[in-house]
Amino acid sequence: MSNKTDGNGYGVEKPIAIYYEHPDWFRPLFQQLDERGAPWLKIDARHHHYDVDSPEQEYSLLFNRMSPSAWQRGLGHGIFYTLNYLAHLEGKGVRVVNGYRCFNHEISKALQLANLEKLALPYPKARVINHPSQALDGAEAIGYPVVIKPNIGGSGAGIERFNSAADLRAAVDANRLYFGIDSTALVQEAFTARGGIITRVEVLGGKFLYAIQIHITGESYNLCPADICQNTRGEGLTRIACPVDAPKSGMKVEAYDPPRQVIEDVERIVELAGVEVGGIEYVIDDRTGKQLYYDVNALSNFVADPVRVIGFNPYARLADFLIAEAQRHEANRSERVAAGGGPR
Repeated sequence: MSNKTDGNGYGVEKPIAIYYEHPDWFRPLFQQLDERGAPWLKIDARHHHYDVDSPEQEYSLLFNRMSPSAWQRGLGHGIFYTLNYLAHLEGKGVRVVNGYRCFNHEISKALQLANLEKLALPYPKARVINHPSQALDGAEAIGYPVVIKPNIGGSGAGIERFNSAADLRAAVDANRLYFGIDSTALVQEAFTARGGIITRVEVLGGKFLYAIQIHITGESYNLCPADICQNTRGEGLTRIACPVDAPKSGMKVEAYDPPRQVIEDVERIVELAGVEVGGIEYVIDDRTGKQLYYDVNALSNFVADPVRVIGFNPYARLADFLIAEAQRHEANRSERVAAGGGPR
């Protein structure tokens, strides 16, 4: 916990809680909160519990930073637990950034695609299945090549491409397909990114923050821009938020001004999913020339060396957003109490 909890000048009486699981990803945010003297504390999801009857009045706001890829670090048990905890907090009137609805979308690629369908936005054709025996029929309906991806992924985990029925049948017969911790998977149309470029659009407060284009090498899925340690000139980037467990060297990144329609699409996607802080990825499929939205990320680590790449520090803006939301929620709660509406 930060020791700057008194006289902070921000009008936030109770601390901002950061609920997280990965030990390294959020240091830049912690630094920004410390620099502002805002009261805040860490909640380690790996060792957490709560009482159902707790009034939950100790935080001004909780920012959910739980990762869907936690299962890769032996912490899959915390994913569904987090859904229950977020529902509990919201039921007690706690302001949660990236709350229950957001995290429910974060851990379901099937739900993400259902939203894209609802919004009439383009996405790779897909079938949702719950047993490996259904994979061949799904691939036949979609057409090869396909990818099989766990419904709960993270950083491309568990995704495998199949170019033919023979290849997929061999994987099914060998019981080699991995469906993840909820036993659900997508059989999805494989795409080739035109020019080897993936575009990622980041949002803060549900509104456009910045966009980058990632120049990939080979086939990559669900990229984390904080892993990418070169710019388009091949110069190394400072890995201020680079996950130590999965650096993707050789990829390059540059700032990008997306079309107005893309910004509007992205803001509609995150509004429906309840994502306040996150990123949406899309490509131009080289085979068809179509733009395809394919991933919704609520756990955004932002781009490495942001000032150099995009011209500002998004962690500073994130810290300011969290403080402003905490102020607003505390003010609203005080008004409710004054009006006789109770502490919530």
